[in-house]
Parts: sequence; C-alpha cells; structure tokens
Amino acid sequence: MIFKLFQLIFVIFLFAAAVVCVNGQINLPDASTSSGRPNQSKEDVPKNVKESLAKNRIDREKRDYEELIERGEEAAKLSAELGSSFDKQNTFSAEDWKKIDRLEKLVKRIRKELGGDDSDSDEIITPTMPTAVKTLQEKTTFLLDELKKCTPYSISVVAIENSNALLKIVSFIQNGKN
Repeated sequence: MIFKLFQLIFVIFLFAAAVVCVNGQINLPDASTSSGRPNQSKEDVPKNVKESLAKNRIDREKRDYEELIERGEEAAKLSAELGSSFDKQNTFSAEDWKKIDRLEKLVKRIRKELGGDDSDSDEIITPTMPTAVKTLQEKTTFLLDELKKCTPYSISVVAIENSNALLKIVSFIQNGKN
C-alpha cells in the first residue's frame, strides 16, 4: 500500500515537472519592446529603410571627416599665428597662450577621432623655444596634409604619430612658460 502511494506521488511529481518544462518553451512576448513583439532582425527591415540607414551613416561619416579637416586647418592657422607672433616678440602674449591651449585641444580631438591615444615614445624635443615653435608649425602643416590624404574610411597612423609629437611640442612650450 505504501509502495503504491509512493508510485502515485512519483507520477504526479513527474507530471508536474513535465508541465513546467513545456511552459518554459512557450514563446512569450518580449517585455523589452513596446509592442511586445521580439526585435526584428535585419532581414525583416524593408529595403528602403536599410538604404536610408546606410545613406545616413555615409552622410554622418562625411560630415565627421569634414569637421576633422576643419580642425586640422584651424590648428595649422593657429600654429602659423603663434609662429609669426613669436618671431615678432620672441615671447608669447596672453592671447598666444590661449591659442596654444586651443591648439592642444584641437590636436587631442583630432588624435581621438583618428583612434589614437597617448604614446609613450621618447621623441627628442627641440631644446630651444624658437626651434620648438618652428617645429610646431612644420608638424601642424604636415598633420593637415596627412588628414587631407586619408579618407573618411581610413586611419592614418602617420597622422596619429604626428599628433602625438605635436602634443609633446605643445607641452614643451607650455612648460617653458615660466
């Protein structure tokens, strides 16, 4: 009798376990979407929507590239102004220090957009301020040329290395401020 009772309890337990397993396989609506339907895959997206998304992505990349070139041109302009100012006065004015700070921010942003980061290379920095200013102008012009050579879809390692060198020169100039 006890054996039959245990058999009955065991069968009920197996039946309950089977019900739980079957319910776990039912496709319930996805709570993460507003419609309750699962996210559509890329294959379900209409062709015109795909084309529109691709066009927007290309336009955004072109716009980002144009902004990168504009930053490079502004950096070249600032370095030219700093060079002419230093040649006239053999020192920097308060306005020039603001331009140096702006130049540093521009070059850091250019480097970031190119996908670069701070390098630990020990490049020799010119020992005097006049040569540092001249090198600053040359490297900024070279950076602009490199930016114009690359496309919105490429990464220029030379431009990244040049921006790192430019930041070291700017740091040298800022440390020579005193």
